[in-house]
Amino acid sequence: MNATANPIPVKIVVAGGFGVGKSTFVAGISDIEPLTTEAAMTKVSEGVDDVGDATSKKSTTVAMDFGRVALSSELVLYLFGTPGQDRFHFMWDELVRGAIGAVVLVDTGRLEQCFAAVDYMERQGIPFVVAINAFEGVLRHHPDDVREALDVPAHVPVLVTDARHRAAVRDTLVALVRQAMMQATASTPA
Repeated sequence: MNATANPIPVKIVVAGGFGVGKSTFVAGISDIEPLTTEAAMTKVSEGVDDVGDATSKKSTTVAMDFGRVALSSELVLYLFGTPGQDRFHFMWDELVRGAIGAVVLVDTGRLEQCFAAVDYMERQGIPFVVAINAFEGVLRHHPDDVREALDVPAHVPVLVTDARHRAAVRDTLVALVRQAMMQATASTPA
């Protein structure tokens, strides 16, 4: 490739429920200091936001997270992390516009928080992978069980990641790019 050529920019969305690790996922691989829109959790959000067992969480994403990672000299990924609370789901339409696909990050301790992201990507026809965030290296449920619980179609990869580890995040993003390419190829008329 010509050294003066510009790399191909690719937009990817990182979605999932509240507190599943989306901000950590973006920060875990970004080549730049990630842009975050974190706000302190306040008493006002009590009863509005379902924090589940994430009671130690002191801040939350209220608009998006943004990061950038060069997978090669030819391909640069722009990562957009969605807010997880239901009251911010209206922003997802804007965040997914122009994206080649999405990583739906899952915390198996709170699967019910992940249905909305899986359903949204399916309804929008956006290629996606489901990435089980193995907090502390612990995998509570097998990927096949997660696929069944979330009713994820057979063609959608369900894999294990760790949002804190760059290599695991990179592997998840590579799987998503492959999935998006396969779906684009399958939908292109011969």
